Amino acid sequence: MRFSNSHEWAEKFDENTLIIGITNYGKMHLGQIINIKLPDLKKVNANEEVCIVESDKAAVDVHSPISGEIIDVNKELNQSLDKLNTSPEKEGWIFKIKVQNFDEFEKLLSLEDYEKKVSKS
Repeated sequence: MRFSNSHEWAEKFDENTLIIGITNYGKMHLGQIINIKLPDLKKVNANEEVCIVESDKAAVDVHSPISGEIIDVNKELNQSLDKLNTSPEKEGWIFKIKVQNFDEFEKLLSLEDYEKKVSKS
């Protein structure tokens, strides 16, 4: 699993695809998530805003940490946000992306580097 500076995580799903979501740390600072506008299935660039998450505290943009094509979204989140609120780094994943360049994935933060970053916040 790798992490972005804007609190998204990325994990390999298969040799061409990553699963993307928001980190536990990001979710903790948002509070209770009350709405999500899932991303469209389309090609995106690294750091591009792809969807909006609204909480009881704020509305924030979710970015794609890498370039590729969004090929699937977690449609369960349209029915219930429970998994996004209770398991943002597993069952609350937001989208899957077919990767153009896995070098971008390798350049994301490791868990250790991400934990150092958020401990300074």
